[in-house]
Amino acid sequence: MKYALLLMGHTNDPECGEEGGASPEEFFAFDKEITEAGVVVSSFALEDPDQGTVVGSDDTGERVVSAGPFAEVREFVGGAYIIEVASIDEAIAWARKSPASAPGGHVEIRPLAPY
Repeated sequence: MKYALLLMGHTNDPECGEEGGASPEEFFAFDKEITEAGVVVSSFALEDPDQGTVVGSDDTGERVVSAGPFAEVREFVGGAYIIEVASIDEAIAWARKSPASAPGGHVEIRPLAPY
């Protein structure tokens, strides 16, 4: 079964109550381990949210484009892995190993839809 491991982080906003986070070296080590295990289908890292662009609708239904930075963003996806493993338990085991699941972040696990 294929799962997305969404690596979630927090901004450095003191109101978030979260500080620190894992070092780049911890993420590099995790990436090496999960890749060498042969379960990675694909992976990517994202730039910070202030580099993003959002397309949405205003009150009239008109499509509008907004550029970052977004002050209201407290939690964001920093990257993701698509993995193929035999069970949700294996996906959870990989998520627990991820530095993103340390204090200051978390990993959301989502099964990929079969279509």
